[in-house]
Amino acid sequence: MAIKVGDKVPSVTLRHLTTDGVQAVSSDDYFKGRTVAIFGLPGAYTRTCSSRHLPGYVANSEALKAKGIDEIACVSVNDAFVMGAWGKEHNAGGKVTMLGDGSCELTEALGLTVDRIAAGMGIRSQRYSMVVKDGVISELNVEPSGEYGISSAEAMLERR
Repeated sequence: MAIKVGDKVPSVTLRHLTTDGVQAVSSDDYFKGRTVAIFGLPGAYTRTCSSRHLPGYVANSEALKAKGIDEIACVSVNDAFVMGAWGKEHNAGGKVTMLGDGSCELTEALGLTVDRIAAGMGIRSQRYSMVVKDGVISELNVEPSGEYGISSAEAMLERR
């Protein structure tokens, strides 16, 4: 069953690349005591993810933060090294935290997986955005398959 507004974010471990190497981060600790805009997408370096989804959040990071967002995070079923390289390529540093869900733990726990095996990508994440306040989901926007719009940074700004 998919996660819904009012649910607590599941307790899992995500990873991100820092100057000290790969760091594990508990979702409980990450979301505690702050408001986080998080967006999930099918994969780093994929077409829409690279041309619109991530760049939109990078470009609009200051505007989102001015509207009460403390942190912005991108999650994909990729490892921390891939997420780090992709974020660097898009100048995400200091704007969007690139979190790897390499084992699909968070995506499965959210109930937001999508089967892309036939396309050679394995099990991936649906495209979505959410706002998490102190660990609880206050806004959730899951895109219909193959679409892009309601999970964009621009749409999130319009709703705030």
